[in-house]
Amino acid sequence: MSRVGKVPIAVPQGVDVTISDQRTVKVKGPKGQLSQVLNDAVLAEYDNNSRLINITIRTGSSKGGPFQGLFRTLVANAVEGVTKGFTKEMEIVGLGYNVKLQGKNFVLALGYSNPVELKLPDGISVEVTQPTNPARFTVSGIDKQLVGEFAATVRRLRPVEPYKGKGIKYKGEVVRRKAGKAFGGQQ
Repeated sequence: MSRVGKVPIAVPQGVDVTISDQRTVKVKGPKGQLSQVLNDAVLAEYDNNSRLINITIRTGSSKGGPFQGLFRTLVANAVEGVTKGFTKEMEIVGLGYNVKLQGKNFVLALGYSNPVELKLPDGISVEVTQPTNPARFTVSGIDKQLVGEFAATVRRLRPVEPYKGKGIKYKGEVVRRKAGKAFGGQQ
């Protein structure tokens, strides 16, 4: 049995939840709408009076335990996404590195011969707070998985190298620095 899966999900005011055939949970809130399809091993139940969603293991299912915690977390992320949304703050450190938005394109100058252009996926917005060194921007949206995936895609373009600390990193990420080669003094 999952400890996380047994905890009911509180639904705040202003959020509408509809569950069809106990497998598809649709959550609609002030920021948008998300849906989550559950595995066959678990069921979703919504009590409109207490405003709680319960994810339970289907009777006769031997593999429901791990799925109960997983899908409870996914539904809770959907509820949080349509009410508050998710953000990832990122930084780019390096001389000549910068970022800018051109319509639906996110343009990054990362020391390559040409700037890198990324098309923003639907449901993702990027806000550039500081365009040059150290460049800072925020990736935000209602789908936690999509926000994290786009942030990881951006970070993968120029990971932080350990010698000078140049590259793209999450805000607050600690990069272990290495010492360079030592010259002289030895014979």
